[in-house]
Amino acid sequence: MSASPTDGRVRKGDRTRLTIVRRAADIASLEGLEGLSIGRLAGDLEISKSGVFAHFGSKEELQLAAIAAASDVFVEHVLTPVRATPPGLIRLWQLVDRWIAYSRDRVFPGGCFFFHASAEFDGRPGRVRDSLAEAWRLWRATLTREIEAAKRAGAAPADLDSAQLVFEIIAFLETANGVSVLHDDTLVYERAATAVRSRLLSASTDPTTLAAELTP
Repeated sequence: MSASPTDGRVRKGDRTRLTIVRRAADIASLEGLEGLSIGRLAGDLEISKSGVFAHFGSKEELQLAAIAAASDVFVEHVLTPVRATPPGLIRLWQLVDRWIAYSRDRVFPGGCFFFHASAEFDGRPGRVRDSLAEAWRLWRATLTREIEAAKRAGAAPADLDSAQLVFEIIAFLETANGVSVLHDDTLVYERAATAVRSRLLSASTDPTTLAAELTP
């Protein structure tokens, strides 16, 4: 059965929307979500303003779509590659390693999309801020689950403060991202990796065995 003209238009529309939101996420990683505009995207992608507007209808909807697209990219580059690894400290380390690669390799040209966008909207209540806060909550929850799995397996002390460890890990990663973008310095990622590795070894009940699994 051949596809109808309507099916073809729908697929083309979906592809156009994906192209727009990915470009929007790239721009936002450098210039912020407030830097997005229908006109800017239309010019960059050589499509009509009405074509861009038809997909979103407002700047806020465009911003929310950019966040959703950035979340999909984050999942693809950071979360999906480690799913085959059993839960625990090794998978936690792999998540950190993938996050560093995602930021260092400039999957988004401005480094971590959420680092920039969150700083821009952290004091501005509304749907955009709520969407960014939810993305961060899910990332923290992901790291916390790995620590809790390690505790249940006896690989980490039962009284280990998971929230504190997650706070420290994210602080190391965010600092590396910010310094790297500002100073064009990639060595800070090695420092962040060293810091996280040291922290995980100190949190392990068997640091000698874990050390062999955590490639420096």
